[in-house]
Amino acid sequence: MDRLIYIAMNGAKHALSKQASTSHNLANVSTDGFRSQYNSARAAAVIGPGQPTRTFVVDSTVGTNFAPGPIDRTGRPLDVALEGRGWIAVQTRDGREAYTRSGALEINANGQLQTKTGLDVLGDGGPIAIPPDTQISIGRDGTVSTIPTAGIPNITNAVGRIKLVDPNERELVRGDDGLFRLSNGQPAPVAENVALASGALERSNVNAVSAITDIISQARQFEMQIRMVQTADQNARSAAQLLNLNA
Repeated sequence: MDRLIYIAMNGAKHALSKQASTSHNLANVSTDGFRSQYNSARAAAVIGPGQPTRTFVVDSTVGTNFAPGPIDRTGRPLDVALEGRGWIAVQTRDGREAYTRSGALEINANGQLQTKTGLDVLGDGGPIAIPPDTQISIGRDGTVSTIPTAGIPNITNAVGRIKLVDPNERELVRGDDGLFRLSNGQPAPVAENVALASGALERSNVNAVSAITDIISQARQFEMQIRMVQTADQNARSAAQLLNLNA
């Protein structure tokens, strides 16, 4: 069978893979702090007899676009957005440390400061507990302060400081849960240069128009590869007919 079929199917497979990544990005266009991902590929020559006229498509690394997303002002005291580089440290279900850019924070029934997905936000000494009957404010350096709503209202207490980190982006690995972790599995150190904007949220950095355009382009690439398979099949049939005539 002509090697063209294998090469074309290889190209079709990678076109589908890229389309899956683009669809995933498009599905998260409204997810706060989401970082889009992209698939990169490279051409590799087919080694064998004959002229080197055919190439395979080989997967390269799946990368992440770390460009910042737009910041929207919400006015909600528990909403925070990272200004520029940086990440918010959270504790995952297995007790390990991970990082997110989603700053829509909440307080659960036990008074723990959490993300909207129910993960504890880490502070200097672990998860941050918020006293009951208090108003909360979050400073630029991540300091969480509370003011009691009963008694003396002008007493401000600092109950913790959100752990903000700024690791090398090349060392970050995206997990299946959408959170990022260091490739070596170790926690990142606190970064003093990271700042928060209170009462704001960073939106996804996915450009919906570009994502839709990419999906259309990738669908056409897939169709082109399938047509190559059909062409190879037609060539094979024509060759078989010629051989039968000469027999």
